[in-house]
Amino acid sequence: MAAGPDLSKRTPSAAGPDLAKRDPPDAAQAEAGMQAKAAAKPRLRGGRIGRWTPAWFVAPAVAALLAIGIFPLLFALVNSFRSYNLTRTRGGHPFIWFDNYADVLTDSSFQDAMIRTIGFLVTVLPIQVLLGMGIALLLHKPGVGFLKTLTRLSLVVPMATTYAVVGLIGRLLFNRDAGIVNYMAAQLGFGPIEWLGDADMAYVAVALMDIWQWTPFCALVFLAGLTMVPNEVEEAARLETKNWTSILRHVQLPYLLPGLTAILILRTADILKLFDMIFTMTRGGPGAATELVSVYIQRIGFRVFDQGAASAQAILLLVLTIILSRLYIRVVYQEVQQ
Repeated sequence: MAAGPDLSKRTPSAAGPDLAKRDPPDAAQAEAGMQAKAAAKPRLRGGRIGRWTPAWFVAPAVAALLAIGIFPLLFALVNSFRSYNLTRTRGGHPFIWFDNYADVLTDSSFQDAMIRTIGFLVTVLPIQVLLGMGIALLLHKPGVGFLKTLTRLSLVVPMATTYAVVGLIGRLLFNRDAGIVNYMAAQLGFGPIEWLGDADMAYVAVALMDIWQWTPFCALVFLAGLTMVPNEVEEAARLETKNWTSILRHVQLPYLLPGLTAILILRTADILKLFDMIFTMTRGGPGAATELVSVYIQRIGFRVFDQGAASAQAILLLVLTIILSRLYIRVVYQEVQQ
């Protein structure tokens, strides 16, 4: 009987397709798509413009930062080490190094202005934080949505008002003869109050205007933090206890601490350099009752024309702001990390 054909030695015909070496259809299509994208991608000459394109977009912002922020800071730093009085130009402006700082630190007027500023800070800032948190908690409660929206919009109005306009509004409100505050006091049986003519009352008036302007900012920041609290966690906490202070401390406070840190840093920097509102409202008076450190620096630099001493005072104020900011981050924001 004849043996059958040996199938193991059979070879494919020359005309048959080589299935082992054929690319999968998906891989071929992907390669064709990549080649089409590469052909459609614009080519830049030498590749230089492509590498430097991000730098060209950032360059205007960097130039503005150098011109508005960095250069004045360096100029003030250099002037703080020089005898720079605009009324005495003969002999140039020689370097006297740390003599300006020694004179400033021993200046009783500067010390009084710094004490007033710190007192203003520790008086106004806690009130703004507490009132802002109270407003945020009220707006966070479920209720009429239209009133909430209207309240949020109204909170933006004081923040959008410039410092100088706030000072002018304060002068109108606390005017002795035609102010609305004295009119309301008269309706309650009180006599006219010298808001801007008495040292203590002028300080109170300035503090009230600052509280009116920046309490909404604290409220909006805290409200943004409250919206980050998970609804299911908050609802479970409300079912567990009806004590709102416990819910605030254990559930909501961890989400409020980052916003609180930002409020402390920003408001501290704003209060330490507060000038426009006080200058338009009281010009630092009566006497020196509302002369905060920024108003005092302006008087030394542009009335006494001692740019060296004014620059040294500004640098010391900047150092104080940085120290307080680092303290806020270490004390308040550290609790978020833990």
